[in-house]
Amino acid sequence: MRVGKGCIIFAPGVIQQSLTHPVKDNIKFRFKMEERHMARIAGVDLPRDKRVEIGLTYIYGIGKTSAIRILADAGVDPDTRVRDLTQDDVKKISEVIDETQVVEGDLRREIQLNIKRLKEIGCYRGIRHRKGLPVRGQKTKTNARTCKGPKRTVANKKK
Repeated sequence: MRVGKGCIIFAPGVIQQSLTHPVKDNIKFRFKMEERHMARIAGVDLPRDKRVEIGLTYIYGIGKTSAIRILADAGVDPDTRVRDLTQDDVKKISEVIDETQVVEGDLRREIQLNIKRLKEIGCYRGIRHRKGLPVRGQKTKTNARTCKGPKRTVANKKK
């Protein structure tokens, strides 16, 4: 980021800049631009103000337990904030995730292929997926609205 004419540096990493509005001349708007040290791991921007342990759970396929294990393997303290991570730490975490975890798009693709395979072989679970019904043995007489979708009322028969 370049600091040009009209910029004032108040603190390290924080720049306050004034701009003129493109439509209304001579009206100044002030805004703070923070130098972003956003950690980007597996294609996901981790939230800056959260602990690394929690921030890693924003990646699809990583929960709390696997986040703790990843940080232990990478040798990073789970209590550090994402904004305090060095490039070295981010690199170590990324390497551990690449070696041990299937995450984001690869995991989604793998799950979709598994469901597609179940449908093709025609097993019970595949048939349930095809019909849009619960797959794991739940009852369907009353609930199961998430799978079945919104309720469709049936018209009364005339006597």
